[in-house]
Amino acid sequence: MKNRQEWPLGIVVFMLLSPLMLFITGCKAPSDEEIKSAIEVMNIETKWVMKEYRQWPNPILKIVPLISFNIKNNSPNPLQYVNFNALFKEKFAVENHGDCFLIAVGREPIQPGSLSPTIMMKSNFGVSASTPQAIKTSPGWGKSWIVRLFVQWKGSHPVLLGEWPVSLTIDFKEPEPVHMGGEKKEPEPKK
Repeated sequence: MKNRQEWPLGIVVFMLLSPLMLFITGCKAPSDEEIKSAIEVMNIETKWVMKEYRQWPNPILKIVPLISFNIKNNSPNPLQYVNFNALFKEKFAVENHGDCFLIAVGREPIQPGSLSPTIMMKSNFGVSASTPQAIKTSPGWGKSWIVRLFVQWKGSHPVLLGEWPVSLTIDFKEPEPVHMGGEKKEPEPKK
């Protein structure tokens, strides 16, 4: 039999985990102040948009709040892998009425001083009725809603970037009816 040396389990675990621990301690998440100085929220717009629309058999229109914005990279390095979470609720409510999580900046970084494409975040819950006019006259409409926007970057915890009121603007246009049969129009001749 060959004489073989056995290593204590603790030493083996230490040897395997020590490079990982050095890597983890070298990757420090940025502070709240570093994040807020690097990421600037611009061109904020809020409104209500369609989530579902059905004319038949029972008409229904479901609308949800939406926030759209751009972010500007104020850091000296490219901005990459940025996640946002938007929480939507009535202004004085304790619980959220809807949310949206979005990986907004992935592989394509935002260069220093540059602006991102428009980022749109839509709540998963909202209000419903049969028409936009019915929504505007319902008892639940007209309450003040807000959206709170959080960001996560480089392994940070969620950092609050701001809170904005949700506009009562409904961005919905009923589609034109589809005509079945009837007269077929000939295309006009070119001049």
